Amino acid sequence: SSVAEADMATMEKKGMATGITALHPITGEPVPVWIANYVLMDYGTGAVMAVPAHDQRDFEFAQKYQLPIQQVIESGDVDVNAEAFTEKGPLINSGEFDGLDFDAAFDAIATKLEGLNKGRVTTNYRLRDWGVSRQRYWGAPIPVFNLPDGGEIAVPADKLPILLPEDVEMDGVQSPIKADPEWRKDSLNGEAVERETDTFDTFMESSWYYARFTCPDYEDGMLDPARANYWLPVDQYVGGIEHAILHLLYARFFHKLMRDEGLVNSDEPFERLLCQGMVLKDGAKMSKSKGNTVDPQALIEQYGADTVRLFIMFAAPPEQSLEWSDSAVEGANRFLRRLWKLTASHLEAGAAPALNSSALTGEQKALRRKTHETIAKVSDDYGRRQTFNTAIAAVMELVNELSRFERQSEQCLAVEREALEAAVALLAPIVPHISHELWQQLGYSDAIIDAPWPQVDDSALVRDSIEMVVQVNGKVRAKMDVPADADADAIKALAKSQENVQRFLDGLTIRKEIVVPKKLVNIVAN
Repeated sequence: SSVAEADMATMEKKGMATGITALHPITGEPVPVWIANYVLMDYGTGAVMAVPAHDQRDFEFAQKYQLPIQQVIESGDVDVNAEAFTEKGPLINSGEFDGLDFDAAFDAIATKLEGLNKGRVTTNYRLRDWGVSRQRYWGAPIPVFNLPDGGEIAVPADKLPILLPEDVEMDGVQSPIKADPEWRKDSLNGEAVERETDTFDTFMESSWYYARFTCPDYEDGMLDPARANYWLPVDQYVGGIEHAILHLLYARFFHKLMRDEGLVNSDEPFERLLCQGMVLKDGAKMSKSKGNTVDPQALIEQYGADTVRLFIMFAAPPEQSLEWSDSAVEGANRFLRRLWKLTASHLEAGAAPALNSSALTGEQKALRRKTHETIAKVSDDYGRRQTFNTAIAAVMELVNELSRFERQSEQCLAVEREALEAAVALLAPIVPHISHELWQQLGYSDAIIDAPWPQVDDSALVRDSIEMVVQVNGKVRAKMDVPADADADAIKALAKSQENVQRFLDGLTIRKEIVVPKKLVNIVAN
């Protein structure tokens, strides 16, 4: 049938019983096989398992032909005999899978099928026919000549590229190249032809320009394979979920085409994907149609671009939705001002001497340890974890430690200097402008973007003492600082000497004491 897939959702459902049954792959129960007019033959194998209680089209089909409707997902107040419940939820009437939520059930059922040798569970993606032309000015001109007697012909190579005019006026009514009869005029072999005034959908270019970025100055072809193969595949793809899904399919199509043409030798365009969340305002997605958008330009003029960047990156993990908050923007600005003032105060105190790690006191060691713990965490958050909000939070903790730090000697200045330099360098990817300026104020002539990334000094992470928890009969009764080199007997003795612990041990007999190395003292008494 040539019926469009979109029309199948509303068309009358028709079917025919085949008189044969298939066996359910897990339960072994017989399932009747029907031929239906709303199942796409090119979807998977062309045969699908209907779920009338949880798919609207299957529900309508089952009602018409009086087929059983078996509920397998908790639906709350929704009656699946009156309408399909299409949301995700815990499984019911599913035997060993009862109670599992969607993701856990999906994995468990897939594992079960594989264990029964019912085939490997795969995900198939279908790239439908793609309309690539648009009636807009922006986008690459489609390299086609329209012939006077009808028909069209591809623009010959010696007439490429066809370029958009740059001196145009946008009236919001019609594309400038459609309104300009002179731009359309061209010739081919002495005959007048007309240029195509449609342009390619911008998805068309963005689906392969990541490869062109590797060799933008190459003029002998679409790509320079040597440079394209050096850089590709792309290490990290970041995109909004609404655009990423189709764009990934388009880009994979282009990449495999370029591979088949010998332009690239990798099979996939991207190695990792991060789908960023949406921006919400008062709980709703920001959109022009709802009129709830916030113009960042006004905030940039008021606070600066760094403040806006810091707020956006700090407000939520990148893959989650971000709730816009004007007060949080102000908070981000206050933090940057505090960092600026701390740097100014440090510079006013005089030049910092070289750091002598062997001559540091307890508070100096504590700040230096916090500095290098922060370097380790932020490096991991930026790289492996890609949780920028927690990276910023770690730097904020370091800045808080700096605010409380009291200078009592020249080595205090040295430790403070190291902490400030680390904070500025670690924030540079998020707030590049203020970081660059502070880097210069700290005495560096080179731009911070060219500075090496801070490195962790493992010796700075060594602790003189460790905080341990003391439990009596399973309840926390004290916390204590224990020398890092203390043995088990010394730790137990220190635990029993704690006033709060003694109070709970009065009149009790200690049966055993367990020391979990450097974490917990568990005292069992009766």
